[in-house]
Amino acid sequence: MKKLVAILVLLVFVIVAAGCGGGSKSADKGGEYKATLKLTSTQTKDHPYMVGAQKFADLIKERSKGRIQITLYPDGQLGKGEREMLEGLQQGTIDIYVGSTGPVGNFSPSMNILDIPFLFRDFAHVDKVLDGPIGQNLLKDLEKANLIGLAFWENGFRHLTNSKVAVKTPEDAKGLKIRVMENKVHLLAWKTAGLNPTPMAWGEVYPALQQKVIDGQENPVAVFYASKFWEVQKYFSLTQHVYSPAPFIVSKKTWDKMPKADQELFRKTAMEVAQFQRKINRDAEAAKLKEMEGKGLTVIRDVDKAAWQKAMKPAFDEFSKQFGKDKIDAIMNTK
Repeated sequence: MKKLVAILVLLVFVIVAAGCGGGSKSADKGGEYKATLKLTSTQTKDHPYMVGAQKFADLIKERSKGRIQITLYPDGQLGKGEREMLEGLQQGTIDIYVGSTGPVGNFSPSMNILDIPFLFRDFAHVDKVLDGPIGQNLLKDLEKANLIGLAFWENGFRHLTNSKVAVKTPEDAKGLKIRVMENKVHLLAWKTAGLNPTPMAWGEVYPALQQKVIDGQENPVAVFYASKFWEVQKYFSLTQHVYSPAPFIVSKKTWDKMPKADQELFRKTAMEVAQFQRKINRDAEAAKLKEMEGKGLTVIRDVDKAAWQKAMKPAFDEFSKQFGKDKIDAIMNTK
């Protein structure tokens, strides 16, 4: 009888042990890490975010010899907006995210410094700051929110668009109701300039523009183009009021399951793809603007940037106090 009980116990142990694997992440008999990971963004599959994401997925699959595969979920398939996606990263239901810094600042406040208007001079300045110690420290700060920042990809310089009037100066735009991200830096900057900023989840923006619930929005060329906003917007003003990076972030829960070698592979590959993703984004801007002009969009190139800087200066000064003038000066003085 005792022998029979021992055999039954052993059988139960074997069955339970066999059933403990499962899920999208596992180790093979040799202890190798294997995973099928979910990468998401609010943007379309043709947006530079997702073109970069596909490149990243292909390189990781190749370099891990197929152990790690990444499935892409564009168009906000895994969340209504970026806040929901970032919460999914914290919970471990989403593995990887690439998106604008605006919502990230609600999880890691130090990231908000990058959304201060007229902080960056040009793309060369951007790259020097984000790939250097300043950018790397901002990525490291994400760990406090159970997020792992690997690199800064690119959204681009943001511009103001609307359906009512050709805007060159803040005076032209007075009272326009525009969609902004849920970000206090952006809200204060636009209020200071005399507009009516309205936070709104990304999935609601196109119908809100179409139904004239809002007059306009502000985003880089690639986002405007991928979202076909020329169908519901008439005027595109090249304000370049804010440079918008795109942090490439991994869930800490996913990260902690990876061996050190795979973590290093992810870091190295994310930084490598950052150079590729930024280049394709920048190279395509002029052609996209020209194409949209052919569809009826009016592009205002002679924007009075000095007037916009002056109008947003009170917001700039307010956030200089909050983040520290020394930190802002360190960014602005980087050469």
